[in-house]
This record gives sequence, C-alpha cells and structure tokens, in this order.
Amino acid sequence: MTTSTPDRPRLGVFKFASCDGCQLTLLDCEDELLPLAGRMEIAYFLEASSTAAPGPYDLALVEGSVTTAEDAERIRRVRADSRHLVTIGACATAGGVQALRNFADVEEFRSVVYARPEYIDTLADSTPISAHVPVDFELRGCPIDRGQLLEVITAFLAGRRPGIPDHSVCFACKRRGTVCVTVAHGTPCLGPVTHAGCGALCPAYGRGCYGCFGPSASTNMPAMLPLLREDGMSGPDIGRILHTFNVTQFSALEPDRPEGEEP
Repeated sequence: MTTSTPDRPRLGVFKFASCDGCQLTLLDCEDELLPLAGRMEIAYFLEASSTAAPGPYDLALVEGSVTTAEDAERIRRVRADSRHLVTIGACATAGGVQALRNFADVEEFRSVVYARPEYIDTLADSTPISAHVPVDFELRGCPIDRGQLLEVITAFLAGRRPGIPDHSVCFACKRRGTVCVTVAHGTPCLGPVTHAGCGALCPAYGRGCYGCFGPSASTNMPAMLPLLREDGMSGPDIGRILHTFNVTQFSALEPDRPEGEEP
C-alpha cells in the first residue's frame, strides 16, 4: 500500500458489480461537492469523466460487490494503489441484491437465463469488498445517503474518522418526530434492527422500513421475528423482506431453525 501524499489528495472512484446508484449519489451532491472537489484531485471516476489517471490514490471510494475472478484481482490492485479505501453502498459492504445467488444454484440460473451460459464467467458467491481486502471504512445504504458521503470525504480531508451513527432507524424516527408505524397502525417495520442513515424516510410516509442500510449495531433478530409475525407477516413474507439489499448481513443474524421451518 502506498503512503505518498501529493499536494492535493487524489480521489479514485471505482465500480464493481452494482447499479451505479451510489456513484450517482456522489454526483448528486452538486453544489456541496464543489468546495470539496476544489481541495481534491479527482483522478479516476469513470462515471463522471473519461479521464482515468493511474494511482496512487489517497482516497478510494469503491461501489459494488465482487462477483468474478477478475473482480477479485482488480480490487487487490485498487487496494494496493490506495492509502485509504472506503466501500460505499450495500453491494460493496454486504454483497448486494446479487448476493441472493449465495443461497441458490448459480449453475441453474446461468443455464436458464443465458442462451450461451458457457460464455458467462462468474463466481458462485457475490461477496463484499471486505472479504477480499482490508477496508478502512464502510458506508451503508442502498443507495448511500448524500449527507453521510459528504461527511466521509470531509472527515478524510480533516484527518479524522467519519462521524456516522450506528444506531437504529427507530432513533431517527423519534428525532424527526415521526409516529411509530408499528405502534400506531400495526405496520411491519424493520426499523428496530436497521442501521440509521436514510433519515427514517419510509416511516415518515407511513411505510415500514425495508432494511436498506443493513443491520444496526444493536440488532436483536430473535426478538424481532415474533414481532413481525404479530404484525401479520407470514414466514415467506419475513424471508422476502430480509432477503433483499443486505441479505448476507441479515441472514447471518437469523436464529438457527430446523430444516424446512419458515422464518
């Protein structure tokens, strides 16, 4: 890993298996990004520019999961060229929606979806970046929150650790004065076990949280599952709501069940 630092810190933004949504969040910063961009050299960001300057990079933002052998090799090169590496979004931090393949037969998918499956080169699992290289900080979300992303970049420039909270969405609901949708209406909600970051957006509009930011630091999944059942969710419904953006993280927290038993 390089330790050299130019006069202006050099930023690299890299994409792996993903939808590009987290990179677009960076572009959506617009006016807020301009002061930061003036303090950094954006050396590599193919979503925004065809210029692709080689490393070293002082800060690398990495979106997407590792799904091919080529991805695994490329992320090692990015890590070697970067002083600090931050993963952004559910794909990079948890494997993303594509990690649903980890719980199924990839060969069956490949034979059904593709006319010439022999040309498809893929790994059996979709894995987060941290499964392959050391990561300095993980920024959750599907997609990430613009304010949190700016905090990460600002913290890097200031030489401090980002001040990103690890409490649950319930805290965010109380902070903004949102009435609890579960208590008031019996609406199933993953807020008690989900990492804050979205500003409690769904509950603010009367919808239950979908777990876009993954598990919070205080997740108690064994206690959460009976509450979801009490609010009218069936076993398959619970399975579907947990097996989305952060399937690997939520699944790891589910209690062991006898084979064939529903969540």
